Parts: sequence; structure tokens; C-alpha cells
Amino acid sequence: MRSIWNGAISFGLVSIPIKLVNATENHSIHFRQIHLADGGRIRYRKVCELDEEEVTGGEIGKAYEDADGTMIPITDEDLAQLPLPTAKTIEIVAFVPADEIDPLQMDAAYYLSANGVPAAKPYTLLREALKRSNKVAVAKYALRGRERLGMLRVVDDVIAMHGLLWPDEIRAPEGVAPDSDVTVRDAELDLADALMDTLGEVDMDSLHDDYREAVEELIAAKASGEAVQPAESDDSGGGKVIDLIAALESSVRAAKKSRGEGDENEAENEGDMADVHPIKKTASGRTTKTAQQKSTPKSTGTKKSTASTSSPAKKTAQKQKKTTAKSTSSSSSASSSKSSASAKKQTSSNARSTTKKKTAAPRKRASA
Repeated sequence: MRSIWNGAISFGLVSIPIKLVNATENHSIHFRQIHLADGGRIRYRKVCELDEEEVTGGEIGKAYEDADGTMIPITDEDLAQLPLPTAKTIEIVAFVPADEIDPLQMDAAYYLSANGVPAAKPYTLLREALKRSNKVAVAKYALRGRERLGMLRVVDDVIAMHGLLWPDEIRAPEGVAPDSDVTVRDAELDLADALMDTLGEVDMDSLHDDYREAVEELIAAKASGEAVQPAESDDSGGGKVIDLIAALESSVRAAKKSRGEGDENEAENEGDMADVHPIKKTASGRTTKTAQQKSTPKSTGTKKSTASTSSPAKKTAQKQKKTTAKSTSSSSSASSSKSSASAKKQTSSNARSTTKKKTAAPRKRASA
């Protein structure tokens, strides 16, 4: 890899010659601007606004624009005379725990390579010291005309440096949080925890840029003259007010299904969603109504709708039949035959007549 800066790491009296190498690269697809009428490329030219003449890079210098619009020229010689001890040195100023560095400060990343054989020993010493202490080094360095803040840490067997923003460059998050007070219920937190546990961890190396791949396929199709098929729109309902609990439950089920856990835990999930109870037996041996019997609104609705369309005479007959069945026994089966109900009714009638006769006999003796 090509180095972009040569210098040394300095801490105490130790100096380590190093090369600075970019640790990251940008894979974004870049486009050119063209003239739609003829496809000609649009280029930017640097033109002086006073004489409207195009100028070359050698004729361009620096200047600071004052508040009133006055341009104050600043030459490279002026900047070179400024005291900048970090111009060619990464000066370590402290060693701190890694969690003391705010991730908001993270900027570009670089690899530090030992420059030459003599640098190998002190380079290894600093690397192993950082490993054993579980700390990172905070340093100052100069790059591209300005002094910067950096953090040194160990990645595998290499010392890496992350450029850091200065603390005063981090904006306070004022007005970003929700204005109104929002209460989160324990049930919602439990579902959020379940979703986090279901999603679990991820292999960072498996993540990739789907949009970039789609753009590359689009370019390849257009270059070969193929027809470009429009992508299916993903209507995920963004911006709609939804039931948070329902959304979390659906997300948990979808995450489990994507991990192949849906079939095994489907019954368990359904048990959480529907109020299903096992069949219980009473002392008399009869079964109580189960949740399945209770949750049959469709069949009940069908009977009701059928009854509403029947004749008034049929309605009356059915009502009388139900009343008779209730009066005989509250625990009789719904499927008892009509003859059984009549027999019970006759037995009850005979019992009443026998009781009347026994009551009448004493009355006659009393009158005699």
C-alpha cells in the first residue's frame, strides 16, 4: 500500500519512524455530469472573477476572507514559519481507556507501518504495551495543512490510528430528542429485548452494500443494451402510526422465521397470541368448555343468521325446545334426543301427580 505521510511516533524519549497508510477506501460509484442534449461531459474550469480568464493550478494561492469580504493572502512560506511541532511527528500526549473516547469524534482511519528495520523494535514495544494495558494512545499530528487529534490502538499486529475531531467540533444534541415525555411500558421493553435476542449477533464481514450492487447491475445492463426492469417498490409503511406491540411481535416472528426457528416454535408463538386452554374434567367426569369451543364465532354466527331467516313458527318451536331442555337438567347434553327429553318430562309430571294424591289423603281423613 502506498504511504501518504512519513514521520515518526514520539512518546517520551522514544521515536519510531513510521509510514502513514490509508486503512479504508471508498467503494461508492461516482458519476460524471453530462449535457443531456448531446451527451457531452460537463467540466469545471477555474476562472478569475475579475478578468474572467481561466487560470492554472500554479497561478492559484490561498487567502482568508475577512468578515467584510476582504481577501487576506496567506502563502505557504507564511504557514511554514509557524511553530508546528507535529508537522512530521505523531506526538502521544496520554494513554487512556478506550471507553473514554467518544465514538462521535471518530474520523478517518490509518495504518501505521514501521519505516525501516531499526523501527521494528520500538514499534513492537509500543504495540505490545498497548495490548497489555488495554488502553489507547491519544496523540496530536499534522496532516494536509492543519493539526489534528488522533487515537492509536492495536488491530491484529498493526498499530492503527483514528483521526479524531476536536472536542469543540462536536455539536451538542439540542432539540434532537423528542419534545414530549414518552412512557414506555414494561411489556414493550420485554418485546424489544426479545427482538434483540432473536436477531442476535452478525458477522460484520457478511455485510455488503446492496445499493451499490444494484447500481453496478444497472450500468452493466445499459452497457449491453438490455432492457432495465423497474425494481419492485418496498412499501414498508414508513411514516404511518402503527401498533407498537403488534409491530414488535411481528418483528420477532419474522426474525425467528428468517433464522429457521419459525417451524419449531410456531405452536409456542401461537399460544402467546391466542388464549388457548387445555380441556379440564369436572368431578362428574364431564368436560368443560375449551377455548376452542369458545373461539368459534363463525359457526355461531352462521346459526344465528340461519335462524334470522327462518319462519316465526320455527323460531317459537326452537325457543320452546330450548326452554324445556333447560328446565329438565342444566347439565344435560346439547345432543340429547327429542324422545329422551319427552320421557323426562313425563316422569316429572307423574311425580307431581303422585305428590298431589298423597297430600289429598290426609285432608280427607281430617274432614272425616
